[in-house]
Amino acid sequence: MAETSTRSTPTLDAAADGLSHRARIWLLAVASMDVLLVISSMVALNAALPDIAVQTSASQSQLTWIVDGYTLALACLLLPAGAVGDRYGRRGALLLGMAVFLVASLAPTLLDSPTQIIVARAAAGVGAAFIMPATLSLLTAAFPKSERSKAVGIWAGVAGSGAIIGFLGTGVLLEFFGWQSIFYALAGAALLMLILTGTIGSSRDETATPIDWLGASLIGVAIAVFVLGVVEAPVQGWGDPLVVGCLAAGILLGGAFATVELRRRHPLLDVRLFARADFATGAVGITFLFFANFGFFYIVMQFMQLVMDYTPLQTAFALAPLALPVLILSATVHLYLPRLGLRGSASIGLLLLAGGLFLMRFLTADATFIDLAWPLLVMACGIGICTAPTTSAIMGAVPDEKQGVASAVNDATREIGAAVGIAVAGSILAAVYHGALTPHLSPYPAEIRDSATDSLASALRASELMGPQGGQLATLAQDAFMQSMDHALLVMAVVIATAAVFVAVWSPGRDGRQAGFIRHIRRRGAHRASGPASSAQTGTGP
Repeated sequence: MAETSTRSTPTLDAAADGLSHRARIWLLAVASMDVLLVISSMVALNAALPDIAVQTSASQSQLTWIVDGYTLALACLLLPAGAVGDRYGRRGALLLGMAVFLVASLAPTLLDSPTQIIVARAAAGVGAAFIMPATLSLLTAAFPKSERSKAVGIWAGVAGSGAIIGFLGTGVLLEFFGWQSIFYALAGAALLMLILTGTIGSSRDETATPIDWLGASLIGVAIAVFVLGVVEAPVQGWGDPLVVGCLAAGILLGGAFATVELRRRHPLLDVRLFARADFATGAVGITFLFFANFGFFYIVMQFMQLVMDYTPLQTAFALAPLALPVLILSATVHLYLPRLGLRGSASIGLLLLAGGLFLMRFLTADATFIDLAWPLLVMACGIGICTAPTTSAIMGAVPDEKQGVASAVNDATREIGAAVGIAVAGSILAAVYHGALTPHLSPYPAEIRDSATDSLASALRASELMGPQGGQLATLAQDAFMQSMDHALLVMAVVIATAAVFVAVWSPGRDGRQAGFIRHIRRRGAHRASGPASSAQTGTGP
């Protein structure tokens, strides 16, 4: 097996010395706004889907891909795009991505058929794939190690709040304008950020190592196929041959990628990094953090709008306070991380997140905002404590010259976690809702039964068409939804609590070392693996 190149490079601290404090702060502001635009765009169209369906006659499948086309293109291109930024210049990759995002966001204002919108959103995802890793790798190259954790914390806090900002912006726009206004806003923001991004400095891998295009192709296809299976699972079912085939193919291609990377002189990603406790903890933490975030948003937005009867704008304003603890705790990571360590920060954050999800199960159909607010506060504190340390762990474990790829790993785990979270939450919600409601629908006509079991939104529309007789149907559907929400939140809470236990056991503490029994197990495994070879070489076998 060929060894990974160890050619020396200038350190990031040396590169950072050439920038003034004001230039670094400006870079941090621009990079944070860039990533905020990308994350906000992921959720911007969710509230506008009913209007898009009416005006474009889009089917349910087309509506799904208007949202998921962006995520799929973004996820599968992150690692190759990060490598391009490392090799040819991170600001150049950022400018290229922003230009593509700008054009793709403007296209649906002129071409408005469902297929054209799907293609445009996928193209915007391609642009976003070049933006996301470049923003974080530019920061790690610009800030010296003494200031880097604070800068990364601010970036992570902004990224973690991006979905809430996206919901809020969309809610305001739809309150006064049509769905096309979202694309005008995205294009206008992209134009502004394109101009501002041109004012910041750049950095790149000074060794100019070649890009591993074979590895890039393998991991890109692996993530694309896997995420495709995850996206289709709630609609087709987890046992559907297409879903199972996509998930299996994604895992197999991921294995092929790992095998290829271990044999290349200049790998796209040194997969042995996943054996490092800090890198593995960061990847697991980010994945499950976004699994919970986006699965929760998928559930709670339906609960607030269909059960609490909030408008999209009211929903956005109700969720907005969630961003404050995330931003504050992420920006102050340099104060508590040295005291808690990665193990304490990540495990406590995930446990708080699991606790908040569990507490959400006690909400009832007549819940008030106060009933909703305090579980949200618990979740927000968990997200804030966990986000920045896990991001810093990934970035700190990777060589200086590969920060773009490290940032892409961080971003890819976010996208995969978000996709799986939505799919799992959606699948549980649909299955339990259907099973709980169906036995009570025998007195209703077949067309009412079919519509009501599709979703709570469909059931409420059917109940309105029935007039005064529809009140009982609405109550039955809401009760079924509350049962399904309870099951989904419980499963998600258990998954996140399990991830917290893994982090508590596996991750390094304040001294940078794993727990003693974990080190002992790893040493024994390494000794057994090398024992026969050592005996053969020394001639002292048993």
